[in-house]
Amino acid sequence: MEYKTGCLICGKELIYLENAEKKGCYYCRETYESDVTCIDGHFVCDKCHSLPANDLIEQTCINSKLEDPLELSLILMKNPKIKMHGPEHHFLVPAVLLSAHYNKKKDYRKKENKIKEARNRAEKILGGICGSHGICGAAVGTGIFISLITDATPLSEKEWKLSNQVTAENLLSIANYGGPRCCKRGTFLAIIGAVKFLREHFGFTIDSDKDFLCEFTKLNQECKKNRLYVLST
Repeated sequence: MEYKTGCLICGKELIYLENAEKKGCYYCRETYESDVTCIDGHFVCDKCHSLPANDLIEQTCINSKLEDPLELSLILMKNPKIKMHGPEHHFLVPAVLLSAHYNKKKDYRKKENKIKEARNRAEKILGGICGSHGICGAAVGTGIFISLITDATPLSEKEWKLSNQVTAENLLSIANYGGPRCCKRGTFLAIIGAVKFLREHFGFTIDSDKDFLCEFTKLNQECKKNRLYVLST
C-alpha cells in the first residue's frame, strides 16, 4: 500500500519520544538517533525518506540480508517512491533477485557491484515498453539477473542461451495473463519465474513465499478485480 500520512511502512500513527533513541532504518539498516517512530516501531531515516525510486531500490537491496526476493520486493513497493506503475520496476526485479541470490551465497561484496550494474542496464529500458515494443521490462529484468550471475556476453554460449531463455519464459508467463498492463503483476510473475528457473537450471534454491496474494489491487484502476490470483513458487 502507498501511505501518504503516518508510517511509510504500515501507515499507522507516528509517535514522538520524550528522549531520542537509537533506531535502525527499515530500508538502509543504518542506525540513527531519532525521537520519532511509529506505534509498531518502524523507523525510516531522512535520507531514505527523500531518495528517488531507483536510489532507494539500489541502497535497500545492497544493505538487505533477506533471502526472499518477494519479501524484499514488497518492502520496496510499500514505499511511496515506488509507484503503482513505472519503469522503476525494471530495476527492482533484477535488484531483489541479485540481493537474495548473493545473500544466500554470503557473497556481499560481489552483490553490490552486480546491483549497480543491473541499474545501469535496467535504466535503458523505456517506460511503457510493454505496450510500445511488446516486451515487458520486468521480464527483461530477469534476463539482466541471469546475465549478471553468469557473466554472460554477446559471445557467450550457454550463458547467452540462459539469459535469453529466462526472459522468453517470463515474457510468455506475463503475456498469458493478458492486458492491460500491471507493473506489480508483471514484477511478481517475473520474480517467481526467475526463482523457478534458478532451481531448474542451476540447482540453486532461494527462499520465497509458497503462496502469494497480491495486495495492491485497490491501487490499480485497471486491475482485473474478477481475477484475483494467488501466485505460487
